[in-house]
Amino acid sequence: MTSLNRILERIQTAPSLDFGNIFSDSIDLFKKTWIQGFLLQIFSMIIMLPLILIIYVPLIGIMIAQAESGEYNPDAYNAVFAGFSVLFIILIVVGALVLSVVTIALQAGFFRIMKRLDHDEDVLTSDFFHFIKGKYLGKLFVLMLASVFISTLATLLCFLPLIYVMVPMSFFTMFFAYNPDLTVGDIVKGSFALGNKKWWLVFGLLIVSSLLAQIVGTLLCGIGVFFTAAFVYHPTYLVYKNVVGFKDEETVNHIVE
Repeated sequence: MTSLNRILERIQTAPSLDFGNIFSDSIDLFKKTWIQGFLLQIFSMIIMLPLILIIYVPLIGIMIAQAESGEYNPDAYNAVFAGFSVLFIILIVVGALVLSVVTIALQAGFFRIMKRLDHDEDVLTSDFFHFIKGKYLGKLFVLMLASVFISTLATLLCFLPLIYVMVPMSFFTMFFAYNPDLTVGDIVKGSFALGNKKWWLVFGLLIVSSLLAQIVGTLLCGIGVFFTAAFVYHPTYLVYKNVVGFKDEETVNHIVE
């Protein structure tokens, strides 16, 4: 049986999951992973920082110059944007795509770390960069393009379909992290199968966990968001764990039997 067929069979015969139990377990797991979740936000911000500086430094320079002179000239901003050549814009777009792929690779590394911490295994900071390798980045780039295509198509279909696809798409990176040998097509197919099977449960968990992370982060003077933002990944991880499971656990169970 191929990996995809095994996954689809498990999804088809998935047991019912309790919202309260998943959410409670998410909080317990978060207590083990909050430091790594914080590091994920920091690493992601550092990676995107060069692109942010390239875009905003000229604008900040104009704001400072106008503040010092005491004059406001809106045409100065238009001049800056007009000075951006087509080649520069292309480089910005390409740079954004490349950095986005690296950020997704970091998220996949975090999912791998989450699984290890959930099983009380040791982790290293270098585990974040496990998927930042040539053999993985190409697949992640294609997976990102698939995500962009699906979300764009869903948005064009009067936006409501975007609410539907956000649930299956929340599993894309997770499926890759635990099944890097699968093709992009198989990852998308498996994610949609799991998303369809547990749509209402996952949708509710995503909404509640996102609101909780934002509220708690804001109460902690705003900077707390860096610590709480990764909480939203925990409920989907536990849904994946309880429905699909992991290949190494199957191997152990087979040996015991």
